[in-house]
Amino acid sequence: MPLSKADKRFLPSPVGAKWYNLDTSMSDDVADKKNVKFASRLCMRFSLDGGYHVFDEATAYSSDLRATMKQLWPGTIGVLELGILSAKGLLPMKSRDGRGTTDAYCVAKYANKWVRTRTVDSFDPKFNEQYTWEVYDPCMVITLVVFDNCHLHPNGGTDTRIGKVRIRLSTLETDRIYTHSYPLIALQPTGVKKMGEIQLAVRFTCSSFFNLLQTYTQPLLPKMHYIHPLSPYQIDSLRHQSTRLLSIRLSRAEPLLRQEVVEYLLDVGSQMWSLRRGKANVSRLMGFSQGILAVWVRFDQIRQWKNPKLTILVFILYVFVIFYPQIIIPSVLLIPIFGTGIMNFRNRPRNPPHMDIKLSQADTAQPNDFEEEFDTFPSSKHGQILTARYDRLRSIGGRLVMLIGDLATQLERIQSLLSWRDQRATSMFLMFCLVAAVVIFMIPPKHLLLFSGVFVMRRLRFRIDIPALPQNFFRRLPARADSLL
Repeated sequence: MPLSKADKRFLPSPVGAKWYNLDTSMSDDVADKKNVKFASRLCMRFSLDGGYHVFDEATAYSSDLRATMKQLWPGTIGVLELGILSAKGLLPMKSRDGRGTTDAYCVAKYANKWVRTRTVDSFDPKFNEQYTWEVYDPCMVITLVVFDNCHLHPNGGTDTRIGKVRIRLSTLETDRIYTHSYPLIALQPTGVKKMGEIQLAVRFTCSSFFNLLQTYTQPLLPKMHYIHPLSPYQIDSLRHQSTRLLSIRLSRAEPLLRQEVVEYLLDVGSQMWSLRRGKANVSRLMGFSQGILAVWVRFDQIRQWKNPKLTILVFILYVFVIFYPQIIIPSVLLIPIFGTGIMNFRNRPRNPPHMDIKLSQADTAQPNDFEEEFDTFPSSKHGQILTARYDRLRSIGGRLVMLIGDLATQLERIQSLLSWRDQRATSMFLMFCLVAAVVIFMIPPKHLLLFSGVFVMRRLRFRIDIPALPQNFFRRLPARADSLL
């Protein structure tokens, strides 16, 4: 069945079913097919689903999330202008006539438009080329990579990576020209290295500020992804196929883009195992939790009466909130959230972010970590190297399994409060709930909250250093870990 005859499906509703003749002839000769008698017919739906977006990039920094069919594309909200001005301080990538040289060129991608600059033989190349894109969503990312053209050399192989730059449009102010130099960082099997800098001029022009704000309230993906979602396996398979087709098509374009360039720009292999990337993600989680931890440390200092005046002031505010509960939500929205946001405005970022070596854990990674990260899949290593990697992976996996097990144990202890696995503990908990219900019913909520605040903020001489009673009770509750082999 020719795909040109397939129905186009834009909406979640299915297309109409049709009858198709079954052909028993395996020959491509038209005369042979005419002599074949009728075999049978098959009723089925045959359509091209244009309501999905086929991912070709990593979802964390995608440049386009529109549907395949142009009829479902949203309206443009602005224009992105990119000026690739120059690069400086590039390292020699190869040797020619006994001297080091670099033939640098840049490739940029936003949405489905790819651009490439000319090749310049210099350590400080001047490109001075400008490109424009139509913007449909301000939260997308434009990616630019710099390569060394090795095919100008008689014995050249694949083009060598020099560096990559990502810019998220939402970090740009509208109608402002950003002229900034971005470091070009390259990960190599021997370690991380700064390959030079590239100077870019970027401007995001908004046609309608109201439409720009309205975009933030719209779904990221097309409607079909929410009504009939694709499985993770289907998304990965489609991404692999789209990358392969893009590599074939762009290798025939003018100017051509080779497979290694396309795969590097699309971050092919970013889902593979990397100890360095895992440490970086853990560091990101710890960075987020530091704010919560700082709040708890500050509150604990108040509880410990480190500053008696501040403790008394906080307690007075707490009492005031108890007797006027209608100001709780406005106070939270106004003081901690709105106030913090206004105070952080002075320290807002002035320039778009760039590749961070420290955040990527590239400065502390070991040589064997880079060697493992750049290894092929399946691995090209043998013997003791694979044994050492497997043992290290088992050690990391063991700690992760223990962490997940501890979390499951705590959750099962909560569940065991009412499961009667420990009859005495469940009886004690039910009696506590009964007494607490009677006390809460008899005592006004204001007085109960006031007593709770006094108990939490009590002076140090009225406290004990051993764990509290609820904590001791909770730690003795049973969990299903006893039944594990």
